Amino acid sequence: MGYKGEYIKRWFSDYVAFDGSLTVNAASGSVKRHSNSLPNWSVDLVETGLNTLTGGRIKRLIDWMGDETFMLTWGDGVSDVNLDDLIAFHKSHGKLATMTAVRPPARYGHIEFDGHRVVDFTEKPQASEGWINGAFFVLEPGIKDYIDGDDVMFEHAPMQRLAADGQLMAYRHESFWQCMDTIREKHLLQKLWDSGQAPWKTWELNDESSGYRPPRLHRFRPDSDAA
Repeated sequence: MGYKGEYIKRWFSDYVAFDGSLTVNAASGSVKRHSNSLPNWSVDLVETGLNTLTGGRIKRLIDWMGDETFMLTWGDGVSDVNLDDLIAFHKSHGKLATMTAVRPPARYGHIEFDGHRVVDFTEKPQASEGWINGAFFVLEPGIKDYIDGDDVMFEHAPMQRLAADGQLMAYRHESFWQCMDTIREKHLLQKLWDSGQAPWKTWELNDESSGYRPPRLHRFRPDSDAA
């Protein structure tokens, strides 16, 4: 937690407190819950400093995770990446870090010319874009040696040093990936979610009969999104 951490804490607290049917005894203040459709999750909401950057947050959290492989993503992107395959790839090469590489959705149409004549036009072709960091990582605790302190961005010096040392590998994901950095992208993702056709929703937790309703999507400041 850092910037607006109180909102995230309140969301989880309210999510648990208001699920299902309740009986409230006004005199005693007791609350009895009659159903529980919540998933069996244990979520740590850890204070890592208001101004700590992504690398510093990761270094502070490593002790919470123990001496074992862990996963990391930012809070502003969704994907249908197969996590089992991603982990298997990471274990296969034995390096400290695996980054999921994705092709970003193109913002504009792609034109090919023969002189001044247009010979091909493709509306927003994803395949024409280069590979970028999709921010779904599998990491070993040893990466903390590449992070000097709180004022370090993980995407800068640590990843550059990992790459220079041959410790950074890329898992290429060809399917759906989308960030939510702008209000336009927020509306795009909300439309997919509301339609029931969100490609990143690959889990089955609750159905409509349980009273569960999906939350609205919210965007937090990108420079504090490490999760």
